Amino acid sequence: MLKMQSIVDSLPKYEQHLDELTQQMGDPEVLSKPDAMRRVGKERRHIETVVQAVRSFVDATRQLKEAREIVKDGDDPELVELAEAEIESLEGQVTRLEREIQLLLVPRDPNDEKNVVLEIRAGTGGDEAGLFAGNLMRMYTRYAERRGWKVESLSTHGSEIGGIKEAVLRVTGDDVYSRLKFESGVHRVQRVPETETSGRIHTSAASVAVLPEADDVEINIRDEDIRIDVYRSSGPGGQSVNTTDSAVRITHDPTGLVVSCQDEKSQHKNRAKAMMVLRARLFDLEARKQHDKIAAARKSQVSTGDRSAKIRTYNFPQGRITDHRIGLTLYRLTEALDGDLDEMSDALMLADAQERLESVSTPGE
Repeated sequence: MLKMQSIVDSLPKYEQHLDELTQQMGDPEVLSKPDAMRRVGKERRHIETVVQAVRSFVDATRQLKEAREIVKDGDDPELVELAEAEIESLEGQVTRLEREIQLLLVPRDPNDEKNVVLEIRAGTGGDEAGLFAGNLMRMYTRYAERRGWKVESLSTHGSEIGGIKEAVLRVTGDDVYSRLKFESGVHRVQRVPETETSGRIHTSAASVAVLPEADDVEINIRDEDIRIDVYRSSGPGGQSVNTTDSAVRITHDPTGLVVSCQDEKSQHKNRAKAMMVLRARLFDLEARKQHDKIAAARKSQVSTGDRSAKIRTYNFPQGRITDHRIGLTLYRLTEALDGDLDEMSDALMLADAQERLESVSTPGE
Protein backbone atom coordinates (compact mmCIF):
# COMPACT_ATOMS: atom_id res chain seq x y z
CA MET A 1 0.00 0.00 0.00
CA LEU A 2 1.29 3.43 -0.90
CA LYS A 3 2.31 5.74 1.92
CA MET A 4 0.10 8.82 1.99
CA GLN A 5 3.09 11.15 2.33
CA SER A 6 4.36 9.86 -1.00
CA ILE A 7 0.99 10.61 -2.59
CA VAL A 8 0.84 14.09 -1.03
CA ASP A 9 4.36 14.82 -2.27
CA SER A 10 3.20 13.86 -5.77
CA LEU A 11 0.25 16.27 -5.75
CA PRO A 12 2.07 18.84 -7.95
CA LYS A 13 2.66 16.09 -10.54
CA TYR A 14 -1.05 15.18 -10.52
CA GLU A 15 -1.98 18.85 -10.87
CA GLN A 16 0.42 19.25 -13.78
CA HIS A 17 -1.04 16.16 -15.45
CA LEU A 18 -4.54 17.57 -14.97
CA ASP A 19 -3.50 20.83 -16.69
CA GLU A 20 -2.01 18.85 -19.59
CA LEU A 21 -5.21 16.85 -20.03
CA THR A 22 -7.29 20.03 -19.92
CA GLN A 23 -5.15 21.49 -22.69
CA GLN A 24 -5.49 18.29 -24.75
CA MET A 25 -9.27 18.58 -24.60
CA GLY A 26 -8.95 21.93 -26.39
CA ASP A 27 -6.56 20.55 -29.00
CA PRO A 28 -8.22 20.61 -32.47
CA GLU A 29 -6.65 17.23 -33.30
CA VAL A 30 -8.22 15.62 -30.22
CA LEU A 31 -11.53 17.40 -30.80
CA SER A 32 -11.69 15.95 -34.31
CA LYS A 33 -11.46 12.38 -33.00
CA PRO A 34 -14.46 11.28 -30.86
CA ASP A 35 -12.64 8.24 -29.45
CA ALA A 36 -9.63 10.31 -28.42
CA MET A 37 -11.91 12.95 -26.91
CA ARG A 38 -13.72 10.34 -24.83
CA ARG A 39 -10.44 8.79 -23.68
CA VAL A 40 -8.88 12.12 -22.68
CA GLY A 41 -12.11 13.29 -21.03
CA LYS A 42 -12.39 10.12 -19.00
CA GLU A 43 -8.76 10.31 -17.84
CA ARG A 44 -9.16 13.98 -16.97
CA ARG A 45 -12.23 13.28 -14.81
CA HIS A 46 -10.30 10.58 -12.97
CA ILE A 47 -7.22 12.72 -12.34
CA GLU A 48 -9.42 15.64 -11.26
CA THR A 49 -11.09 13.38 -8.69
CA VAL A 50 -7.67 12.29 -7.40
CA VAL A 51 -6.45 15.90 -7.14
CA GLN A 52 -9.58 17.03 -5.27
CA ALA A 53 -9.35 14.08 -2.86
CA VAL A 54 -5.65 14.68 -2.12
CA ARG A 55 -6.28 18.39 -1.56
CA SER A 56 -9.10 17.54 0.86
CA PHE A 57 -6.79 15.08 2.64
CA VAL A 58 -4.06 17.70 3.00
CA ASP A 59 -6.58 20.22 4.37
CA ALA A 60 -8.14 17.74 6.82
CA THR A 61 -4.69 16.60 7.99
CA ARG A 62 -3.67 20.22 8.63
CA GLN A 63 -6.83 20.90 10.62
CA LEU A 64 -6.32 17.70 12.63
CA LYS A 65 -2.75 18.71 13.47
CA GLU A 66 -3.89 22.16 14.61
CA ALA A 67 -6.67 20.69 16.78
CA ARG A 68 -4.22 18.30 18.45
CA GLU A 69 -1.84 21.17 19.19
CA ILE A 70 -4.66 23.10 20.87
CA VAL A 71 -5.44 20.09 23.07
CA LYS A 72 -1.75 19.60 23.84
CA ASP A 73 -1.30 23.22 24.90
CA GLY A 74 -4.41 23.13 27.07
CA ASP A 75 -4.40 26.91 27.66
CA ASP A 76 -8.10 27.54 27.00
CA PRO A 77 -10.55 24.91 28.38
CA GLU A 78 -13.32 25.96 25.99
CA LEU A 79 -11.02 25.73 22.96
CA VAL A 80 -9.74 22.36 24.17
CA GLU A 81 -13.28 21.02 24.40
CA LEU A 82 -14.11 22.23 20.89
CA ALA A 83 -10.82 20.84 19.55
CA GLU A 84 -11.42 17.41 21.14
CA ALA A 85 -14.83 17.18 19.47
CA GLU A 86 -13.30 18.26 16.17
CA ILE A 87 -10.49 15.72 16.42
CA GLU A 88 -12.89 12.77 16.40
CA SER A 89 -14.64 14.05 13.28
CA LEU A 90 -11.40 14.91 11.51
CA GLU A 91 -9.82 11.54 12.26
CA GLY A 92 -12.77 9.83 10.60
CA GLN A 93 -12.52 12.21 7.65
CA VAL A 94 -8.78 11.60 7.21
CA THR A 95 -9.24 7.82 7.37
CA ARG A 96 -12.05 7.95 4.81
CA LEU A 97 -10.08 10.16 2.43
CA GLU A 98 -6.97 8.01 2.75
CA ARG A 99 -8.94 4.91 1.78
CA GLU A 100 -10.69 6.75 -1.05
CA ILE A 101 -7.39 7.98 -2.47
CA GLN A 102 -5.77 4.56 -2.25
CA LEU A 103 -8.67 3.02 -4.15
CA LEU A 104 -8.62 5.79 -6.75
CA LEU A 105 -4.99 4.94 -7.47
CA VAL A 106 -5.57 1.21 -7.87
CA PRO A 107 -4.58 0.21 -11.43
CA ARG A 108 -7.85 -0.50 -13.25
CA ASP A 109 -8.40 -3.54 -15.36
CA PRO A 110 -8.54 -2.14 -18.92
CA ASN A 111 -11.53 -4.39 -19.59
CA ASP A 112 -13.63 -3.18 -16.63
CA GLU A 113 -15.91 -0.98 -18.71
CA LYS A 114 -16.53 -3.59 -21.40
CA ASN A 115 -19.76 -5.43 -22.05
CA VAL A 116 -19.55 -9.19 -21.57
CA VAL A 117 -20.45 -12.52 -23.07
CA LEU A 118 -21.70 -14.65 -20.17
CA GLU A 119 -21.63 -18.43 -20.62
CA ILE A 120 -23.36 -20.83 -18.22
CA ARG A 121 -23.03 -24.62 -18.55
CA ALA A 122 -24.48 -27.45 -16.52
CA GLY A 123 -21.77 -29.60 -14.95
CA THR A 124 -21.80 -32.70 -12.77
CA GLY A 125 -25.15 -33.70 -11.33
CA GLY A 126 -27.34 -34.65 -14.29
CA ASP A 127 -30.79 -33.04 -14.46
CA GLU A 128 -30.25 -31.25 -11.16
CA ALA A 129 -27.16 -29.51 -12.61
CA GLY A 130 -29.30 -28.30 -15.52
CA LEU A 131 -31.88 -26.89 -13.14
CA PHE A 132 -29.16 -25.15 -11.14
CA ALA A 133 -27.68 -23.68 -14.34
CA GLY A 134 -31.16 -22.30 -15.03
CA ASN A 135 -31.19 -20.78 -11.53
CA LEU A 136 -27.87 -19.08 -12.23
CA MET A 137 -29.11 -17.70 -15.55
CA ARG A 138 -32.13 -16.19 -13.79
CA MET A 139 -29.89 -14.84 -11.00
CA TYR A 140 -27.65 -12.97 -13.43
CA THR A 141 -30.61 -11.76 -15.47
CA ARG A 142 -32.25 -10.34 -12.33
CA TYR A 143 -28.94 -8.82 -11.22
CA ALA A 144 -28.62 -7.11 -14.60
CA GLU A 145 -32.15 -5.73 -14.25
CA ARG A 146 -31.31 -4.31 -10.81
CA ARG A 147 -28.26 -2.54 -12.22
CA GLY A 148 -30.01 -1.26 -15.32
CA TRP A 149 -28.08 -3.49 -17.72
CA LYS A 150 -29.51 -5.12 -20.82
CA VAL A 151 -29.41 -8.90 -21.35
CA GLU A 152 -29.61 -10.50 -24.78
CA SER A 153 -29.73 -14.26 -25.37
CA LEU A 154 -27.14 -15.38 -27.91
CA SER A 155 -27.65 -19.12 -27.60
CA THR A 156 -29.66 -21.35 -25.28
CA HIS A 157 -29.89 -25.15 -25.11
CA GLY A 158 -32.55 -26.30 -22.68
CA SER A 159 -32.92 -29.60 -20.84
CA GLU A 160 -35.95 -31.88 -20.91
CA ILE A 161 -37.13 -31.00 -17.40
CA GLY A 162 -36.93 -27.22 -17.69
CA GLY A 163 -33.31 -26.49 -16.91
CA ILE A 164 -30.54 -25.55 -19.32
CA LYS A 165 -27.57 -27.45 -20.69
CA GLU A 166 -25.90 -24.28 -21.89
CA ALA A 167 -26.75 -20.59 -22.18
CA VAL A 168 -24.75 -17.78 -23.76
CA LEU A 169 -25.88 -14.24 -22.91
CA ARG A 170 -24.67 -10.79 -23.87
CA VAL A 171 -24.81 -8.27 -21.02
CA THR A 172 -24.40 -4.58 -21.85
CA GLY A 173 -24.32 -1.50 -19.66
CA ASP A 174 -22.04 0.53 -17.40
CA ASP A 175 -19.00 -1.24 -15.93
CA VAL A 176 -20.48 -4.69 -16.58
CA TYR A 177 -17.19 -6.60 -16.66
CA SER A 178 -15.90 -4.91 -13.50
CA ARG A 179 -18.72 -6.49 -11.48
CA LEU A 180 -19.27 -9.78 -13.30
CA LYS A 181 -15.67 -10.87 -13.90
CA PHE A 182 -15.45 -12.49 -10.47
CA GLU A 183 -18.28 -14.88 -11.39
CA SER A 184 -16.03 -17.02 -13.62
CA GLY A 185 -15.54 -20.48 -12.14
CA VAL A 186 -17.41 -23.51 -10.84
CA HIS A 187 -20.56 -22.85 -8.81
CA ARG A 188 -21.71 -25.70 -6.56
CA VAL A 189 -25.21 -26.27 -5.18
CA GLN A 190 -26.25 -28.42 -2.23
CA ARG A 191 -29.98 -29.14 -1.98
CA VAL A 192 -32.67 -31.82 -2.05
CA PRO A 193 -33.85 -32.26 -5.67
CA GLU A 194 -37.60 -32.19 -6.29
CA THR A 195 -37.35 -35.75 -7.62
CA GLU A 196 -35.62 -37.02 -4.47
CA THR A 197 -38.16 -38.92 -2.35
CA SER A 198 -35.81 -39.79 0.53
CA GLY A 199 -34.92 -36.18 1.28
CA ARG A 200 -31.23 -36.76 0.64
CA ILE A 201 -29.12 -33.69 -0.17
CA HIS A 202 -27.44 -33.80 -3.57
CA THR A 203 -24.44 -31.84 -4.77
CA SER A 204 -24.23 -30.67 -8.36
CA ALA A 205 -22.41 -27.94 -10.22
CA ALA A 206 -22.46 -25.51 -13.11
CA SER A 207 -19.63 -23.52 -14.65
CA VAL A 208 -19.69 -19.83 -15.51
CA ALA A 209 -17.40 -17.98 -17.92
CA VAL A 210 -17.42 -14.19 -18.18
CA LEU A 211 -15.72 -12.95 -21.34
CA PRO A 212 -15.08 -9.25 -22.03
CA GLU A 213 -16.56 -8.33 -25.38
CA ALA A 214 -13.99 -7.58 -28.08
CA ASP A 215 -14.41 -5.43 -31.17
CA ASP A 216 -13.02 -5.87 -34.66
CA VAL A 217 -9.96 -3.74 -33.93
CA GLU A 218 -8.91 -5.82 -30.91
CA ILE A 219 -9.49 -9.21 -32.53
CA ASN A 220 -9.08 -9.61 -36.27
CA ILE A 221 -10.60 -12.86 -37.54
CA ARG A 222 -9.41 -13.75 -41.02
CA ASP A 223 -11.90 -15.33 -43.40
CA GLU A 224 -9.44 -18.09 -44.28
CA ASP A 225 -9.19 -19.11 -40.61
CA ILE A 226 -12.87 -19.95 -40.15
CA ARG A 227 -15.32 -22.53 -41.46
CA ILE A 228 -19.02 -21.68 -41.43
CA ASP A 229 -21.67 -24.42 -41.52
CA VAL A 230 -25.42 -23.84 -41.64
CA TYR A 231 -28.00 -26.38 -40.51
CA ARG A 232 -31.60 -26.72 -39.45
CA SER A 233 -32.32 -25.49 -35.94
CA SER A 234 -33.81 -27.71 -33.28
CA GLY A 235 -35.88 -26.88 -30.22
CA PRO A 236 -38.19 -23.95 -29.51
CA GLY A 237 -38.08 -20.78 -31.51
CA GLY A 238 -41.05 -20.72 -33.86
CA GLN A 239 -42.01 -22.66 -36.95
CA SER A 240 -39.59 -21.07 -39.36
CA VAL A 241 -36.68 -21.68 -37.02
CA ASN A 242 -37.13 -25.41 -37.34
CA THR A 243 -37.88 -25.55 -41.08
CA THR A 244 -35.03 -23.49 -42.55
CA ASP A 245 -31.25 -23.74 -42.42
CA SER A 246 -30.93 -20.76 -40.12
CA ALA A 247 -28.60 -22.18 -37.47
CA VAL A 248 -24.90 -21.32 -37.83
CA ARG A 249 -21.77 -23.09 -36.61
CA ILE A 250 -18.40 -21.34 -36.90
CA THR A 251 -15.13 -23.22 -36.45
CA HIS A 252 -11.90 -21.29 -35.89
CA ASP A 253 -9.23 -23.58 -37.31
CA PRO A 254 -6.10 -22.08 -35.63
CA THR A 255 -7.54 -22.58 -32.12
CA GLY A 256 -10.18 -25.26 -32.67
CA LEU A 257 -12.83 -23.08 -31.07
CA VAL A 258 -16.39 -23.87 -32.18
CA VAL A 259 -19.34 -21.53 -31.73
CA SER A 260 -22.93 -22.25 -32.73
CA CYS A 261 -26.04 -20.10 -32.64
CA GLN A 262 -29.63 -20.97 -33.54
CA ASP A 263 -31.84 -18.71 -31.45
CA GLU A 264 -32.71 -16.32 -34.30
CA LYS A 265 -34.89 -17.09 -37.33
CA SER A 266 -32.40 -15.24 -39.52
CA GLN A 267 -29.21 -16.99 -40.60
CA HIS A 268 -27.56 -13.57 -40.88
CA LYS A 269 -28.40 -12.67 -37.26
CA ASN A 270 -27.24 -16.07 -35.99
CA ARG A 271 -23.95 -15.62 -37.84
CA ALA A 272 -23.44 -12.14 -36.35
CA LYS A 273 -24.08 -13.44 -32.84
CA ALA A 274 -21.78 -16.43 -33.34
CA MET A 275 -19.00 -14.13 -34.56
CA MET A 276 -19.50 -11.94 -31.48
CA VAL A 277 -19.06 -14.94 -29.18
CA LEU A 278 -16.05 -16.23 -31.14
CA ARG A 279 -14.39 -12.80 -30.95
CA ALA A 280 -14.96 -12.68 -27.19
CA ARG A 281 -13.54 -16.18 -26.70
CA LEU A 282 -10.44 -15.37 -28.75
CA PHE A 283 -9.95 -12.13 -26.80
CA ASP A 284 -10.28 -14.08 -23.56
CA LEU A 285 -7.81 -16.69 -24.81
CA GLU A 286 -5.20 -14.03 -25.47
CA ALA A 287 -5.86 -12.39 -22.11
CA ARG A 288 -5.37 -15.72 -20.35
CA LYS A 289 -2.03 -16.21 -22.05
CA GLN A 290 -0.92 -12.86 -20.67
CA HIS A 291 -2.35 -13.69 -17.26
CA ASP A 292 -0.42 -16.98 -17.10
CA LYS A 293 2.82 -15.10 -17.66
CA ILE A 294 2.36 -12.98 -14.54
CA ALA A 295 0.47 -15.51 -12.38
CA ALA A 296 3.65 -16.61 -10.61
CA ALA A 297 4.46 -13.02 -9.67
CA ARG A 298 0.95 -12.12 -8.56
CA LYS A 299 -1.09 -14.98 -7.15
CA SER A 300 -4.61 -13.67 -6.77
CA GLN A 301 -7.32 -15.72 -5.09
CA VAL A 302 -9.97 -13.29 -6.29
CA SER A 303 -9.29 -12.20 -9.83
CA THR A 304 -7.78 -15.22 -11.56
CA GLY A 305 -11.15 -16.31 -12.93
CA ASP A 306 -9.98 -19.93 -12.99
CA ARG A 307 -12.97 -21.76 -14.39
CA SER A 308 -11.72 -25.13 -13.15
CA ALA A 309 -11.80 -23.91 -9.56
CA LYS A 310 -14.79 -24.13 -7.24
CA ILE A 311 -15.48 -20.53 -6.33
CA ARG A 312 -18.86 -20.60 -4.59
CA THR A 313 -21.31 -22.90 -2.82
CA TYR A 314 -25.08 -22.39 -2.61
CA ASN A 315 -26.38 -24.38 0.36
CA PHE A 316 -30.20 -24.51 0.34
CA PRO A 317 -30.82 -26.36 3.66
CA GLN A 318 -28.86 -23.68 5.54
CA GLY A 319 -29.90 -20.78 3.30
CA ARG A 320 -26.31 -19.69 2.83
CA ILE A 321 -24.02 -18.69 -0.02
CA THR A 322 -20.26 -18.95 0.48
CA ASP A 323 -17.50 -17.54 -1.69
CA HIS A 324 -14.42 -19.66 -1.06
CA ARG A 325 -11.88 -17.20 -2.48
CA ILE A 326 -12.44 -14.59 0.22
CA GLY A 327 -14.06 -16.79 2.86
CA LEU A 328 -17.30 -14.81 2.87
CA THR A 329 -20.57 -16.50 3.91
CA LEU A 330 -23.92 -14.73 3.64
CA TYR A 331 -27.19 -16.17 4.91
CA ARG A 332 -29.10 -14.49 2.11
CA LEU A 333 -29.37 -17.28 -0.45
CA THR A 334 -32.92 -16.47 -1.56
CA GLU A 335 -32.07 -12.80 -2.08
CA ALA A 336 -28.88 -13.67 -3.98
CA LEU A 337 -30.68 -16.02 -6.35
CA ASP A 338 -33.16 -13.22 -6.98
CA GLY A 339 -30.32 -11.05 -8.24
CA ASP A 340 -29.29 -9.24 -5.05
CA LEU A 341 -25.55 -9.78 -5.57
CA ASP A 342 -24.16 -6.37 -4.68
CA GLU A 343 -22.94 -7.32 -1.20
CA MET A 344 -21.02 -10.31 -2.57
CA SER A 345 -19.80 -8.36 -5.59
CA ASP A 346 -18.66 -5.39 -3.48
CA ALA A 347 -16.67 -7.69 -1.17
CA LEU A 348 -14.93 -9.35 -4.12
CA MET A 349 -14.13 -5.99 -5.72
CA LEU A 350 -12.73 -4.66 -2.43
CA ALA A 351 -10.55 -7.74 -1.91
CA ASP A 352 -9.19 -7.38 -5.43
CA ALA A 353 -8.61 -3.64 -4.95
CA GLN A 354 -6.67 -4.23 -1.72
CA GLU A 355 -4.40 -6.62 -3.57
CA ARG A 356 -3.94 -4.23 -6.48
CA LEU A 357 -2.87 -1.49 -4.07
CA GLU A 358 0.40 -3.36 -3.64
CA SER A 359 1.32 -2.53 -7.23
CA VAL A 360 0.30 1.14 -7.16
CA SER A 361 2.87 3.80 -8.10
CA THR A 362 2.58 7.56 -8.22
CA PRO A 363 3.60 9.68 -11.23
CA GLY A 364 7.34 9.68 -11.80
CA GLU A 365 8.03 6.62 -9.67
